[in-house]
Amino acid sequence: MLKANYFKLLTHTDWALYQYRVDFSPEEERTSVRKALLRVHKEILRGFIFDGTLLFTAHRLSPDPLTLYSCRDSDNEKITITIKKVSDLAMGDAHYIQFFNILMRKCLGHLSMQLVGRNFFDARAKIEIPNYKLELWPGYITSIRQHESSILMCAEITHKVMRQDTVLELLVECSRRSPSDWKNVFQQSIIGSIVLTGYNNNTYRIDDVDFDQRPTSTFELKTKEKITYIDYFWKKYQIQVKDVTQPLLVSRAKARNIRAGMTENIILIPELCSLTGITDEMRANFSLMKALADYTRVSPADRIKKLNDFSQRLQSNKAIQDDLTLWNMKLSPTLIEFPARVMRTEKIVHGEKVKSEIGPDADWTKNMRNRSMLVQANLHTWVVVHQARSKTDVLGFINTLIKSAASLNFKMPQPVFYEIRDDRIGSYIEALDRIMSRQQPQIIMCIVPNNRADRYSAIKKKCCIDRAVATQVVVERCLRSKGTMSIATKIAIQMNCKIGGAPWTVDIPISGVMVIGFDVCHDTSMKGRSFGAMVASLDQGLSRYYSTVSHHSNGEELSNDISINITKALMKYRKFNNTLPSRIFIYRDGVGEGQIPFVFEREVEMIKDKLTEIYQVLPRMAFVVVTKRLNTRLFLNDNNPPPGTIVDDYITCPDRYDFFLVSQSVRQGTVSPTCYNVMHDTSGLSPARMQRFTYKMTHLYYNWSGTVRVPAQCQYAHKLAFLVGQSLHRQPNPSLEDYLYFL
Repeated sequence: MLKANYFKLLTHTDWALYQYRVDFSPEEERTSVRKALLRVHKEILRGFIFDGTLLFTAHRLSPDPLTLYSCRDSDNEKITITIKKVSDLAMGDAHYIQFFNILMRKCLGHLSMQLVGRNFFDARAKIEIPNYKLELWPGYITSIRQHESSILMCAEITHKVMRQDTVLELLVECSRRSPSDWKNVFQQSIIGSIVLTGYNNNTYRIDDVDFDQRPTSTFELKTKEKITYIDYFWKKYQIQVKDVTQPLLVSRAKARNIRAGMTENIILIPELCSLTGITDEMRANFSLMKALADYTRVSPADRIKKLNDFSQRLQSNKAIQDDLTLWNMKLSPTLIEFPARVMRTEKIVHGEKVKSEIGPDADWTKNMRNRSMLVQANLHTWVVVHQARSKTDVLGFINTLIKSAASLNFKMPQPVFYEIRDDRIGSYIEALDRIMSRQQPQIIMCIVPNNRADRYSAIKKKCCIDRAVATQVVVERCLRSKGTMSIATKIAIQMNCKIGGAPWTVDIPISGVMVIGFDVCHDTSMKGRSFGAMVASLDQGLSRYYSTVSHHSNGEELSNDISINITKALMKYRKFNNTLPSRIFIYRDGVGEGQIPFVFEREVEMIKDKLTEIYQVLPRMAFVVVTKRLNTRLFLNDNNPPPGTIVDDYITCPDRYDFFLVSQSVRQGTVSPTCYNVMHDTSGLSPARMQRFTYKMTHLYYNWSGTVRVPAQCQYAHKLAFLVGQSLHRQPNPSLEDYLYFL
């Protein structure tokens, strides 16, 4: 019996509702002000729920459209409110469930919580981390949906990292650090980040910086009147802008906001924007991340307690109970409980057909010791590039590496050592050019002093695009680490995989199988461009892979690329096995909830068309969408459920073939299950066998001797898409396609 972070709706309204759209003239963007302007007319409107745009009521309003007038408190301006009927709603309608969610958001407003972006946060319960000028605001995410047999509310604990500095302070810091190039430095620091504007509690993504405009610049209102930004903020929000020389920030409105009448570009003033979230620089700061994790990594027992406290707040607040009663809604005060299953543990298959049992934590690191790897690649020549000053450490580490590889039956000869004078990027590139012009090593190991991204990218570009050579980049601190033997073993496994070997597999009871993983990552160097990576298995043991990457700027291109790349993978499989696979399993990652219908209509259909062309008759195939980012949490007696836990009822969707799987073991915090949505299935496997097959796939990621959150093929695709999106920004050399060079 498991618990989950869901509360059941015990009773709910099932009468007809009317949905209206509410427009304000002149436009008012602050939701709180819009609600206040409408609240004045509650006698006319009677019982209603309003989210800032949509109004729901059990009474038909007359006349339609209904026009009302209110006066804005801040400036006494007369506002015209137009209420126009959109549709009638009946129980079971998607918008009916939306009504429950809007009602719930209204209830959260009664808890004196602050709306930041789309979620509510408790500013009074904030946790200050003064050493790093950060605040952590605890909050809740709620979502009400129709599940298998009940309407359930998912409630999840979340945290918002609030920085105590403004964008103007960041600007001053950039100009102090780089007086000659401060504009570029500032743009790199701010573009892409999310800021919070206190005057309307909205969050915006910064897309550009306009250095030609100032707060003293003028713009045109909808009334065609011209006004300076300083006067606008004083008149509308009574805010005095102090620095008149600062440039302005540009945030591009989302398509739905433009449809709602918002201008395409939203102009923001740095002084009035607070920074939110954490930068890559902060992520690299181990002590800062540890300080945050102390509060954000919540154990199952603590999470259950916090959810029960939240439920108690809802049950004991009179205003909330009055609202719920008015709409005949009653929430259960306790978390739901339901039965689940745990699959039996797998056996790992090593070299020479030796099998080993896995422990309850799904980790077989100890089982690897003194056991032969499944496939040992033949390594003849390899080179180590290092700085002269670290020669002693490098020699010691290479001896440890050769020794640990020998225990895995992977023969590593002594490498050729190549010394460089300093750690400049140019020194590494020059060394790589010289090495590759003289000889053709199978793999080059670069020992680097730290994790500098630009140096890493330069090495990978040189060896993945210009020349096709596998590389292993090792940070110097690993050479002197306490667990050198363990690090050396992991590096030996990686190097073996990068040149065609494989460390282990699991029993695959079906023959003629091809498993494909797919994921998408954004290109950090070009806005709007993404890279889709596909990785497909080529052998029965699922240990050899073919990979390919393609860039795209929209869903249409992506759908087309996936079907073309699957065709390439099938040709490669036929070359490798002299036959085509009889069953194809496609695990598709990188799909948001809203994109699922598009993926189903476009991608699945295009793949089916391509397969029919190749096979003449559509082969057995399953197409599964993998979702990692979930608010669902599962608990077993105040602890995390064990790896292999399957939930395929109660909290799943009634109109889908879906299931939740906990495949990994988590020692800190609460485990997050992965959701699998089987969108097309002619594989001939029963749901129980499909679940078991999926669980087997999570054992095959060679960078970790344990199970991972998603099928290994998805993890490989993510690793490849991430490498290309972050470092290469171009398609890799085709001659690397048959190797796991991106591990």
